[in-house]
Amino acid sequence: MFRTVLRTCAAVAAAGALACAAPAATAAPRAGQGSPQYTAAEVHRFLTGFYGQHGPSAYRRIHQVTPELRRRAAGTTGYDLLLCAQNTPRGIGVGEVTTAASAGQGWATVTTRWSGGARRSFTAYVGLDRRQPLRLSGIDCRP
Repeated sequence: MFRTVLRTCAAVAAAGALACAAPAATAAPRAGQGSPQYTAAEVHRFLTGFYGQHGPSAYRRIHQVTPELRRRAAGTTGYDLLLCAQNTPRGIGVGEVTTAASAGQGWATVTTRWSGGARRSFTAYVGLDRRQPLRLSGIDCRP
């Protein structure tokens, strides 16, 4: 899963798109290392709190995002990488969380609602290692 995400994001980055920020390959523990992991329910609760109804607060953007993703988001101009959008949505919903213990990652589809009834979706990734606090570790803006 990681290799596929990283290859896809590398291809997107090579094409000049700013919409992809893959989780760091070294950030996730591997299966068999014996580290306890967060559950899907905990990841869902984290993402719901992180995004709220209109996007993450300044505090959450600083303290609940991995340093690598924070750097990528800061380098994205004219576009909010954490929301995959240019504006503030009217509402946000978090879908079902999938966890991959072997990859040490959990992810969910996040759906933003806009005026006029439009909806957009993106995927948010979170590391599962309980030795670390829950943090947003990657975004895939492709639907």
